[in-house]
Amino acid sequence: MFKARKIQPASSPGTPEYASAEVARICGVSLRQLQWWDERKVVSPRQDGHRRVYMREEVVEISVIAELRRKGFSLQKIRRVLRFLQKDTGKRLSEAMAASSDMHLLTDGKSIYLEEAPDRIIDLLKNARQPMFLVCVTDQARRLTSAAERKPARSETAAPQRKSRAV
Repeated sequence: MFKARKIQPASSPGTPEYASAEVARICGVSLRQLQWWDERKVVSPRQDGHRRVYMREEVVEISVIAELRRKGFSLQKIRRVLRFLQKDTGKRLSEAMAASSDMHLLTDGKSIYLEEAPDRIIDLLKNARQPMFLVCVTDQARRLTSAAERKPARSETAAPQRKSRAV
């Protein structure tokens, strides 16, 4: 009746984790959209009880997905992009987060390129037979870092405790 979820290992103690509400706020997507993407196995976060817990790499992926969705890409084409990023360049995507140069994802829906050399990006755009979409993966990672830096402390966001009244 119920399908068992694949259990992902817990992250290391120093690795930042993000709750669904934080990911939705950072990436500009709805909580329902995150749930739907998890159900469709587009991005599957680690489960902590009933909560979804996202690692940094997954949040960057969601940010790239959201950007491609805003540009009109279908979920099927986005899955191709994600397969490319995870299989062929998974290491380079994580390097893009710490790299000093900008990493750009270029795609026309069929061909997918991950480039950091500006002259190579220009060549791809000039020689394209159809319109190319460009997403700066490094900008998405920077946006995540800046959002995490201005994230308020839990004590600041906790609801004030109610004082009990004497009856």
